[in-house]
Amino acid sequence: MPTLCKPAVSVPEYVVTMEETLEFAERVHSGKPQLPLALRLIRNTGVRKRHIVQPIEEALRHPGFEERNRIYELESKKRCPEVIEQALANAAVTVRDIDAIIYVSCTGFLMPSLTAWLINSMGFRYDTRQIPIAQLGCAAGGAAINRAQEFCLAHPRSNVLIVSCELCSLCYQPGDDTIGALLSDGLFGDAVAAAVVRGTGGTGMALERNSSYLIPDTEEWISYAVRGTGFHFQLDRRVPGTMEPLAPVLRELAANHGWDARNLDFYIIHAGGPRILDDLAKFLDVDREMFRYSWATLTEHGNIASAVVLDALRRLFEDDGPAPGATGMIAGFGPGITAEMAVGRWTVDTPGEADRARLDALTSHVQ
Repeated sequence: MPTLCKPAVSVPEYVVTMEETLEFAERVHSGKPQLPLALRLIRNTGVRKRHIVQPIEEALRHPGFEERNRIYELESKKRCPEVIEQALANAAVTVRDIDAIIYVSCTGFLMPSLTAWLINSMGFRYDTRQIPIAQLGCAAGGAAINRAQEFCLAHPRSNVLIVSCELCSLCYQPGDDTIGALLSDGLFGDAVAAAVVRGTGGTGMALERNSSYLIPDTEEWISYAVRGTGFHFQLDRRVPGTMEPLAPVLRELAANHGWDARNLDFYIIHAGGPRILDDLAKFLDVDREMFRYSWATLTEHGNIASAVVLDALRRLFEDDGPAPGATGMIAGFGPGITAEMAVGRWTVDTPGEADRARLDALTSHVQ
């Protein structure tokens, strides 16, 4: 059974607090009629701080789409390798053990994908499959997990590396002042995350079943308008209400596996915003405390797009993890409106002496 091992996550060194976000919004968008509502919505996100790849004054300027994309390439190449090395060590595998790399990002564009650079610069095998996912937004974290599971089932004993690089601050548009744009300016943060799905062995979530779902006729609710200045984020006011139609889909996934979605042992849910988490808890009939790892990600990092589910899962690991056999669910939501969902059990690998020595060597290499 493919097993999703402990993720590694890194956030940039520049911190923006909620108070600073409100101050910058009032200064940059002063006099806009929608500003009071936007400020109230930002306060209600519960985001205490976010991390970004540039000092805030640089992030607020727009040097042009070309320069922004250059920064994306520079920062992704600077920040991804260390996170990948830690994820490999967490899974007790090496670059030579990886058979496919799934790279997800919706905040910059490279061709060839960063996967080609990673293979050339980090020592991955030249026959490593490259699977970049660029247009699923926040749902891409869940999609990457599901595609990794399917790859491992199709290619037994394979290992898949998932890499999420979301530099949301590079998509800030000073001239956009709709409610959706202003809210996103106070919600999204930057992060890099990685995790390995092992085809055999490993400690983590044994992935047993997955599914995808698209809410009909909602493709314009979360989108990018691509203009000369780059990606302009567009968010429809109806998006927060999408958990009501998606909750039955999650219940069906669990029921098809013989489980009750109300009574699982852990939940790793995309933290798109506070109402997403509150509504899903309500419609699934689950105590909101069961989403505590997602709430912690939202509070400490903001919405870090496709990296949210990996960061929330990391927190579950670092909370000593559930008992072996514990049942759980992962769900990511994004443009489409798309949901990518998986269920599985917690499994704990018992490595042999040779495996332990190898793990010690890997761990010491990344420290």
